[in-house]
Amino acid sequence: MKRSTQTIIQFFLGLAVFILLNVVANSRIGGRPLYGSLDLTEEKRYTLTPGTETLLENQKEVLFARVMLEGEFPAGFKRLQEATREMLEDFRSVCPYLEYEFYDPNQGSVDEINTRREKFKEAGIIPVNLRVKGVDGTSTTAIYPYVIFNLGERTVPVNILENEVPGVPSDVILNNAVALLEYKFASAIQQLNRAYSPIIAFSSGQGELPPIQTADLEKELRKSYDVGHLDLDSVAVIPAEIAALVVAKPTLPFSENTKFKLDQYVMNGGKVLWLLDRVAVDLDSLQGRKNYFPKAYELNLDDLLFRYGVRMNDDLVLDLRSTRIPLATGMVGDAPQFDLFRYPYHVLALPRSNHPIVRSLDGVNLFYPSSLDLSPRTKTPVEKTILLMSSENARYQKLPMSMDFGFLRYDLDPAKFDRDSLVLAALLEGTFPSMYENRLTAENEAVLDQMGVTFRKESVSTGMIVVADGDVAANPVRADGSVLPLGLNVFEKYQFSNKAFLVNCLEYLLDEGGIIQARGKEVRLRMLNTERAEAESQYWRLLNIGLPVVLLLLFGLLFTFLRRRKYAR
Repeated sequence: MKRSTQTIIQFFLGLAVFILLNVVANSRIGGRPLYGSLDLTEEKRYTLTPGTETLLENQKEVLFARVMLEGEFPAGFKRLQEATREMLEDFRSVCPYLEYEFYDPNQGSVDEINTRREKFKEAGIIPVNLRVKGVDGTSTTAIYPYVIFNLGERTVPVNILENEVPGVPSDVILNNAVALLEYKFASAIQQLNRAYSPIIAFSSGQGELPPIQTADLEKELRKSYDVGHLDLDSVAVIPAEIAALVVAKPTLPFSENTKFKLDQYVMNGGKVLWLLDRVAVDLDSLQGRKNYFPKAYELNLDDLLFRYGVRMNDDLVLDLRSTRIPLATGMVGDAPQFDLFRYPYHVLALPRSNHPIVRSLDGVNLFYPSSLDLSPRTKTPVEKTILLMSSENARYQKLPMSMDFGFLRYDLDPAKFDRDSLVLAALLEGTFPSMYENRLTAENEAVLDQMGVTFRKESVSTGMIVVADGDVAANPVRADGSVLPLGLNVFEKYQFSNKAFLVNCLEYLLDEGGIIQARGKEVRLRMLNTERAEAESQYWRLLNIGLPVVLLLLFGLLFTFLRRRKYAR
């Protein structure tokens, strides 16, 4: 009886210790759980960035995430499903106010599913048609790779699947989607918690792109920001409430008064996205002409940009990595016959860095871009980061020059494309010097006095981005006035990453919490070398199957030998 009582007491004591350890392990100190994990991966793929952790630690309201990936999927979607679950668990380990559930949107009757899909379509949630092989054959299923975040009555849907890119393996596309989960989730949570939306203004008054040509970009930006237009000539100073200013393809010169407004806007922390054409040329200007002699736009911005650390060159960049245009090659009856020719002036710029703005982006289609020179020295420290460059097979043509389509009828000579890495877009960050230091006019001083603003000869820490092409922001417009998606090349029938690039530029400039750093997170795809595996298959079979058997035999022989020698005595 004493032994039985002692055993029962020991059992309940052990159970109590086990429960106590679990309670302690699941308790939190300062909002963080006592338990933790050790990230042994080289790229720290399971470690949240500091900006994301700060965002989650400051979350004091209940967040709910509905993941529309419940069910059985092929291996690729299964991996995305598990990666999403792991990321939400990592978020919840920092933020106890986050709850989530996995949900199958294809459950229910046919009428319920159709009604649900109509609501999703109105909210911009578009499914992916996935072909699945089963016992009875191949079937097509609509998959919704979305996570819908809710905070009170506010909702933000997040598409967690990256677009397919021709020539890029699906494993790489999926890996990029996994790598961007933290950034997309953190960005959605930040958007839900904003008390107000930052203001982005498109400048006007200097012949910029008309609103119909920036309509698709503005529509995308309105999901997170307040977007409008600002006539620079109609205001005494650029309002400080404008978080970022987009200068999209000006064609008329800037007056000194307007440049002063821009300068002081930057000095007071304003962010500017410069989308500038250096040379006045487009496809329409070449049509029907044997020769065309383009001229440089006289924008009167050279001295201002040079002061900030960048110079636009009087040239046009040509690249073998380019998109195509149609040219008439003959007649079929009374109708002209068109073929597509690679046009080196329509450069396909691919990111050549891991900066968060351009990481995992597809090509950006630029039209008649010029090169940028980042060598000018500045009075104050300005950090320069190259975002877009030409390929290693590029060249440039200096003004003056003659242009026509005749050269397209012959194969492009790679030997003439001997320039590498011409800069096409750059990020400038730091403290910028004012161009008007010791140059204030009476008109400038009167404007400052009228507005009660103090002149600044040096900026606070801020940033700007310069892209050597204005048409990068121009969406195609049909003859009936309807707007096509930004980045859609109507000749190639493919949408390039122009819109994603520009949205990333503005998100980076306006990012205050540092969550954009999560966009630069790398998840390396360590793929099996199938050719080497096939060539060395016999070796690895022997190593994995034969070596353990040999080691076991050696151990048995050694054990038997030692045992016999010990007991033979």
